[in-house]
Amino acid sequence: MAQAQYAVCETGAAPAYTHAVQQPVRDGAGLPVALSIFADRASLRSTIRDDALAAGFRVSSCDELSVLLDADARPLGELVVLDCPQVTGAELAALTRLDLRAAHCGAKLIVSTRLDVLDDVFACLDQSAPQILVDPSRADRAIALGRALGELAGTRLRELGEEDRLMLLRLTEQVGQIAERLERLDGAAAAAISGDGGTDSIFRFGQPKRTYSGPDDAGSRLVRASRPPLPDPRLVRRIIRQRQLRARFFDGDLFGDPAWDMLLDLTAARAEHTRVSVTSLCIASGVPPTTALRWIGQMTEAGLFERVEDETDRRRAFVALTDKAADAMARFFAELGSGASRLV
Repeated sequence: MAQAQYAVCETGAAPAYTHAVQQPVRDGAGLPVALSIFADRASLRSTIRDDALAAGFRVSSCDELSVLLDADARPLGELVVLDCPQVTGAELAALTRLDLRAAHCGAKLIVSTRLDVLDDVFACLDQSAPQILVDPSRADRAIALGRALGELAGTRLRELGEEDRLMLLRLTEQVGQIAERLERLDGAAAAAISGDGGTDSIFRFGQPKRTYSGPDDAGSRLVRASRPPLPDPRLVRRIIRQRQLRARFFDGDLFGDPAWDMLLDLTAARAEHTRVSVTSLCIASGVPPTTALRWIGQMTEAGLFERVEDETDRRRAFVALTDKAADAMARFFAELGSGASRLV
């Protein structure tokens, strides 16, 4: 019976795995999790399929992207992995339909793309809260699958406090770096570390969805009756340049703080009355785009960032501070006073 799982992806090459999955991945109801894969590159489809099968997923379909464009009626799996490195008008329309379908049926989307088309892809996906990956490694996809599975299983970690949530977020980023290092090991060494008995599957880590709310109402702490004005954007831009200057003399990882860098960039943009694209915000974060997108998702869940549609062009969308985040940043700079100019 297990052999049926390996026949769903016709790539012209023999499957990398010939043994049955012993422990299938199951959702919160105890049912095997079905995974749909759409990618034009046969080698990528094969890699994603092999890793998914080795991890215990049930691959329900594995096809070229054109199949998705022409077959909206095809049932989706609980998880959908889609590779879209370039976009045409038809593909953008298909992404929009897929986003609506996934939101309607509760499927979790993992969409990989390139930085030069990220804004187009981001604009199409506004309903299903997808995970967007930019030029991802196998480790990135493994983390994304683990996070999506955690969401399906109902893992929300609501019992954790604020500090624990932030610590867990930073820990999962470190785990991602560890996974990437493992990926660079030769196949035998990686298999020995992961305990997969010689298969070529990537070491798997889960990243469950997190919310960011403390024991009291976060909104009541951030939103006050009166708000001081936002800081002079020239001051904020100077602080950003000072922070970036450190990378010329030290390893940038020593001072990595993408959440704060993005908050500063959006604060300056709000004071300048300019809009910030998701690509621009990823660049401002100072970390790889996929990592930046994870942080943007977390900050959105925290109620600090919000998606803003372009009223004149539905194909575009931006990221902005929420009112409560703008209030917090204004009060922060007001508290610093003249000392803000020395902030790095």
